[in-house]
Amino acid sequence: MGWPGIVVLGLAIGFAGWLLHPQRRAAGPAGRALVLAIVAALAGAALAKAAGRATGLFYDGELLEWPVCTAVAFVFVVVSMALRARR
Repeated sequence: MGWPGIVVLGLAIGFAGWLLHPQRRAAGPAGRALVLAIVAALAGAALAKAAGRATGLFYDGELLEWPVCTAVAFVFVVVSMALRARR
């Protein structure tokens, strides 16, 4: 998975995380919360990819890259949406 795959994964995880988050209505206007969720997912997936390659956990195209990037992106979305809903 190259960087275009990370972008597609981040967009999908950000939208799904925003849509399925239980505190979505408490997070404020839909436009800002959706953008925050997508940016958080993109940042999480990119950070996981960079960290995995830097530590040697995986390389481009390995099977372990997908679940690690997906899990970290979901965690970033959940944390960002929860912090936004607490305001």
